Amino acid sequence: MKRILALLGVVAVTGCASVAGEKMQPVSVTTIFDNKEIAGLGCTLTNDAGSWFLTSPASVTVHKSTGDLAIDCKKDSYAGTATAVSKSNGAVWGNILLGGGIGYIVDRNTGAGFDYPPTIVVTLRQLDTVGIPANAPLKPVSSTDSAAKAN
Repeated sequence: MKRILALLGVVAVTGCASVAGEKMQPVSVTTIFDNKEIAGLGCTLTNDAGSWFLTSPASVTVHKSTGDLAIDCKKDSYAGTATAVSKSNGAVWGNILLGGGIGYIVDRNTGAGFDYPPTIVVTLRQLDTVGIPANAPLKPVSSTDSAAKAN
């Protein structure tokens, strides 16, 4: 009986944490190319709750959400993107057990019951001088293509 009460107490504390808990989360972004860290890229992190900016490597505090976090980094001849998947944390299950649907609804609406990975690594690709990936296939333009566009 004492074990059951102790377990319920732990679940209760965990469940309440997300309803009254953190809606923001720090995430760190590192950018790499060819297994080496490349610093100084401007990165935009975006989810359905907003957008945040940083210069890599760095950390920023983002608003949690049920939606994934898109990361887009660029500078000079480097660019890269990544997606941090939003996953439910343990507090969601405590709220479901104790509060039923209400706790879950609060967690979904505030994002408090969801987390992103704390560290995000963006793998970069090298761009040529005009901002096109160096290995991107190029379509040659023929004189008939140019004439058709002019008409």
